[in-house]
Amino acid sequence: MHQQTFDTDLANIACGLIQTHLYDYQGTWLHKDIVSDFDKLKTNAMNAGFELSIASAYRDFERQMRIWNGKFQGERAVLDKLNKPIDLSQLNELDKCHAIMLFSALPGGSRHHFGTDLDVYAGNFLKPGQKLQLEPWEYQSGGPFYQFNNWLDENLASCGFYRPYAQYNGGVAAEPWHISHINTAKHLNDAQNIDNLSNAISQFEVAGKDTILANLSDLHARYIRNISLP
Repeated sequence: MHQQTFDTDLANIACGLIQTHLYDYQGTWLHKDIVSDFDKLKTNAMNAGFELSIASAYRDFERQMRIWNGKFQGERAVLDKLNKPIDLSQLNELDKCHAIMLFSALPGGSRHHFGTDLDVYAGNFLKPGQKLQLEPWEYQSGGPFYQFNNWLDENLASCGFYRPYAQYNGGVAAEPWHISHINTAKHLNDAQNIDNLSNAISQFEVAGKDTILANLSDLHARYIRNISLP
């Protein structure tokens, strides 16, 4: 009985349905078990001259669903690998899913549900009036966060973090800004399995739900399991 309750809670946490695992970190919700390591990473960054800032951290199922539905219904832009807008009206529902999942996760399938994953940047390296885009060029040579990106390469692991989207593996596009706490995220990633994801999606009005559920095994393998390893 206790094991069943634990598994249910873990599944709900992994799919963004409950928030019992969260800690209010300076107005941003993080998984309580990563706070110490994140503090260390932030302090180390400051000592190296970088103001490590959070662009996005925890996101619940309903927030992810609003993003998903907005894109699926053509109310939000969907971009290709070259950051050019895609005309979704020319695509069938499955192709819409693939187009969206290049940059945006399924509701219930986002690592931001965990509270262990954050999008980060160096706030003090933005020029006055410059707006954060969270696009790969910002972290490449010539971009404002190039030095910060190199620093992350060398220092994430020492604080227990890594980048699950370090490179494009045929699923989610490379996201150099996305970091994840290795130990804490692992068991949540395991709990974000096909059965738990299907149960979560079935409860809500997710755009394209029937197509998603009919193709969930393939979508799960390509976009959720297909990540870079620490």
